[in-house]
Amino acid sequence: MILRCVHLLFLSVTLSAQTNLSLGEAVSTALKEHPLLQAGRERIAVSEGFRRQAGLMLNPRLVLQSENTRFTGSPSFSYAGDADTYAYLTQIFETAGKRANRVGLASEGVRRATLERELTERQIAFRVQQAYWLAAGAHQARLLLAENVKNFQRIIEYHEARVKEGAMAEADLLRVRLEGEKLAVDLNNATLDAERARIQLYREMGQTRFPDVRFTDPLEPVPDPPGVDFGQANDRRVEMRLARQLVEQARSNLRLQESTAKPNVELLFGYKRTSGYDTMVGGFQMDLPFRNRNQGNIAAATSDIRAAEASLAATEALVRAEINAAQREVEIRGRQIGDSIKTMREQADETARIAEAAYREGGTDLLRLLDAQRLRIEMQLFYYRALADYRESIVALETALGVMP
Repeated sequence: MILRCVHLLFLSVTLSAQTNLSLGEAVSTALKEHPLLQAGRERIAVSEGFRRQAGLMLNPRLVLQSENTRFTGSPSFSYAGDADTYAYLTQIFETAGKRANRVGLASEGVRRATLERELTERQIAFRVQQAYWLAAGAHQARLLLAENVKNFQRIIEYHEARVKEGAMAEADLLRVRLEGEKLAVDLNNATLDAERARIQLYREMGQTRFPDVRFTDPLEPVPDPPGVDFGQANDRRVEMRLARQLVEQARSNLRLQESTAKPNVELLFGYKRTSGYDTMVGGFQMDLPFRNRNQGNIAAATSDIRAAEASLAATEALVRAEINAAQREVEIRGRQIGDSIKTMREQADETARIAEAAYREGGTDLLRLLDAQRLRIEMQLFYYRALADYRESIVALETALGVMP
């Protein structure tokens, strides 16, 4: 009963409308529609706004001022003749290239936001590729178990016929049925795993709908791994470019802080009416940098440069470690799916075929037949899981080398 229910469940899943999905389409959809990338674009726009603001000139200031006004006293007060009236403009002129340094720092912020968005793209592409091959492997395992459930049904029917003929004990039929129910439970679990993997794939793609899918990129034949070049990887990895950018941003900030230590000059020019006479007023102002020469900000910016340089060295070491680990994993998993696993799989298939033929001829017992069937299924599942793992390891190596899909 369980065997039939699970088989019907599998058919309802596989017969529903399927969407063809290749690895390239999955990555392309994610990079086009993922909400995190839209957020990255907005952060770039924010940085662009900061850069625009940093390049604006300082506004002039209008001052209207009246002095010596009184309402009582002797002699009498005449506003036109006795009050002092001012109307003048002031303008601050920045020195030491402060405006250019502000624009330079803001431009570094734009480049940083752009690199951070590119890093998000790489991370999304990596997760989508990993999820694709995980889902493809789970889907293949489900198909494999469904085929085995169907094939095992023939063995059950054979035993049912033999029991009806009185040529076999009913206990053997019960044992075979139990094995079939166990295989049906395995198919049910595989179906659940495949559904979870499919939903996880669409989640990594940033989607809110989770249609059934047919994976058009097969697990085999497996591709050759990419060649390893640490120099190119350092140039391609966004993490390395971002770490270098942080060093440049810290240096730009130091230049700005050093220029801020130089005082600005404020000029003023305008009109003054005093004692009934119209006159001009002019002058300039500037801070005297005796106590505050921006020492704290300069020291902090200098330390920030050293921290960014240390982070750059740590990132380079991390990149090398990731490449070596990914390369080693590809080598190990590549050997796993070599001729040895294929040979083991073929031998398990042949063993199961011989065991079934011998059992029908009375040359072996039921336990040997069931063991041979289990071994065949396990080797098939192991083979497809090894293929999926190898595909995922290649994705990890390509990501470590900075190769976009």
